[in-house]
Amino acid sequence: MLFRIAKPIVAALLLAATIALSGCGSTQGKAAPLTAASGPAASAAAPAIPAGRAPSRTFEVATRTDTYTRDGTRVLKTTAWYPKTAGKYPLVVFSHGLQGLPADFAPLLKRWAAAGFVIVAPAYPKTSRGAAEFDVLDVLNQPADASFVLTQALAGPLKGLIDPARIGAAGHSGGAITTIGLFTIGRDERLRAGIVFAGAAIGVGTNFIGAPVPLFFVHGDSDEVVSFASGKAVFDALRWPKALLTLPGEGHSAPFQREGNASYKAVSSSTMDFLRYSLYGDAEAKARLTNDAKPAGQLDNRL
Repeated sequence: MLFRIAKPIVAALLLAATIALSGCGSTQGKAAPLTAASGPAASAAAPAIPAGRAPSRTFEVATRTDTYTRDGTRVLKTTAWYPKTAGKYPLVVFSHGLQGLPADFAPLLKRWAAAGFVIVAPAYPKTSRGAAEFDVLDVLNQPADASFVLTQALAGPLKGLIDPARIGAAGHSGGAITTIGLFTIGRDERLRAGIVFAGAAIGVGTNFIGAPVPLFFVHGDSDEVVSFASGKAVFDALRWPKALLTLPGEGHSAPFQREGNASYKAVSSSTMDFLRYSLYGDAEAKARLTNDAKPAGQLDNRL
């Protein structure tokens, strides 16, 4: 979530990109150029998710909060939503935006969990709302945080519910930059899918590396914080299986956070079916994506 400080944040992120390209400002090393083509054409495809069927039932959802500390200083209070029913489910790591919190997306994340997914969502130490020390440049450290939280979740109290071969990442705004970073400068090879809400490649680049996996982009074409053009540029650079849901007339946050928003249903249904397809191997869910986008959005489907 970005409030009145949105324009300064964007300017600072542009500065962060410059710093990263000079090899400073990130604990993950030198960031890829923002205009770089996506990963090597010779990259081997990730092993295919076996064809299957996502659960058709709606699960009762439980929630819990765990706190993980990376490198002794980076405290990551992490909220999880998950099915109460025993089983093995795909996991999705969700990243909030600048000045946001996981709770801002609770209706959407709970719906994903009710469809048969474990969701883990950290509050990032220097970009979450209420952080003692807010630092926009810290977005560049967040891909490593997300990977760390993933590792902890796979070994933690919910490990018995998680299928480690079916893992994805998603995020909004600054969290979408974080998510893109998980496929570029902070590539986590455990990830089999990604969802980018109102994102851009500022600071993390478009040099997608590793095994190609499907990515799903959603962006309002009237976004006043992260321009639609900047998000579309990432989509255009990507050579992997991909889809872009454009939301005409929509802004930065409401379609992802407000159940009463005119585009919320399209966002919720399409992303849920994308996860069913990409992490459960459900071909019928993939076939529903075009209808999921109607009438609120326009889908460019290249999955």
